[in-house]
Amino acid sequence: MSFQRTRMSADRTLMSVIRTSLSLISFGFTIFQLFLKLAQAKVLVEGGGAARGFGVSLVLLGIAMLVCGIGFHVAFMRGLRKERSEMAAEGLIHAQSAFPVSLTLLVALAMLLIGLFAIGDMVIGFGPVA
Repeated sequence: MSFQRTRMSADRTLMSVIRTSLSLISFGFTIFQLFLKLAQAKVLVEGGGAARGFGVSLVLLGIAMLVCGIGFHVAFMRGLRKERSEMAAEGLIHAQSAFPVSLTLLVALAMLLIGLFAIGDMVIGFGPVA
């Protein structure tokens, strides 16, 4: 049971990374879009570049945080699986319970893809035409 609790703890940690990354990505994208629309409406003539750069920086920070969180989670889970296998081989635990791929990891990968699309739209402009 301790391996399952440790696994769930690692999933909770990744969920908090996802939550923080999502906040950074969405807030950065919103700032970028707000100042882009204000410039297109000719409400702002100058000065929107710094705010748009700040929005891009927030999205990049969110993506970097998500990549680091995913990397840490994968490395931790590999180590946990290895330790569990070694303990099962030595007969210290039964290790009959399933140890599937984390659904949280799949959500984190989906969020990473969304973040990459967001930064691609912000920097290159390959998103849908309004």
